Amino acid sequence: MWLVISVFCFCVTVFVGVFFVTNYQEIMKIVQVATLIKMEYLEEVSYQQLLGGVVRGMVDSLNDPYSVYLEKEEYEKFAEHLQGAIGGIGVAVGVEEENFVVFSVYAGTPAEKVGLQKGDILYKVNDKYVRDMDLDEAVNHMRGDPGTKVRISVLRDGVLKEFEIMRDVINLPTIASEVLTGEEFPIGYMKLALFAINSDEAMNDHLDKLLTQKVKGLILDLRDNPGGDLQSCVNIARYFLPQGAILHTVRKNNIVATIRNDNSDRIELPLVVLINGGSASAAEILAGAIQDHQSGTIVGEKSFGKATVQELLRLRDGDVVKLTHAKYLTPHMKDLQADGVHPDIEVLLTAEDEEDKQLLKAVEVLKEKIAGEKDVSDN
Repeated sequence: MWLVISVFCFCVTVFVGVFFVTNYQEIMKIVQVATLIKMEYLEEVSYQQLLGGVVRGMVDSLNDPYSVYLEKEEYEKFAEHLQGAIGGIGVAVGVEEENFVVFSVYAGTPAEKVGLQKGDILYKVNDKYVRDMDLDEAVNHMRGDPGTKVRISVLRDGVLKEFEIMRDVINLPTIASEVLTGEEFPIGYMKLALFAINSDEAMNDHLDKLLTQKVKGLILDLRDNPGGDLQSCVNIARYFLPQGAILHTVRKNNIVATIRNDNSDRIELPLVVLINGGSASAAEILAGAIQDHQSGTIVGEKSFGKATVQELLRLRDGDVVKLTHAKYLTPHMKDLQADGVHPDIEVLLTAEDEEDKQLLKAVEVLKEKIAGEKDVSDN
């Protein structure tokens, strides 16, 4: 044991030594700049602040909006998001053409009440330009204690709009379900807003409830779902997929790993999945897997196209580096980065539409599937 530790320590020492020798000039530049700031900068700055800036700068140098350095407090706010409870305004934000764009505005939240809209481009948060922030930093500035206010400026169709929003506790019900009435066949509808850590458990409860009501088919609504916890997504996928690959991950040096479904107890009901341009990341993993396995019909608009996976790497002091460490491929090895999932049946939906044409099309497709199955069984 002591031999292993000694060898490890020796390797680390050699690595640090080689790194220092080969990068001596750059390291000395960091020391020189830090010294100049301490001596000449108008305000007092701690070495801890300066070193934190060095670490953040290393991650920022990757030019990857999804790889970020999170201080302990920032990470705690991020973790709240995955738990499904957020102190904030009630929006999901993503990256589109180097802009931070509102993916979705959750119903009944402060953001909806003041008039923020899907597609708004973030410009400022509390008078700070978001172009100087990474994505998580911009989102964290919007979060805060309930009862406090945040000022947000957005660009909408080229026009600058400003909002003052009172933060509130945002309890996101990650899954909502109902039986669509007035149809020839009872149809189960499930809206999955976010892949939170406990969404797979909630999915199990909602499916049990729908099945006891004798639904003949299912609609899974992934529109404006920005993704979330990968393991939760994998667990949910097992309800809808046959045995086989759920996704493949590709890591550094083209190391490929396959996440499989070994569960043979999937839900044997006709399925339609709704997606749009706000469906991203884990939502695309699920929709892409269902499409490749032909387990359901994809209806709506092309998804966002985020096919990278981030890993949370905790540092000793509680800070975290959220680092892109892999990209995912669908079961048929399709790379969704930028291109996204293309629906089997495209239905465009605009703000001017008075009816949800995508949902109506999903119902129509599902009724045809159910009727077809009924004809086969009758024969």
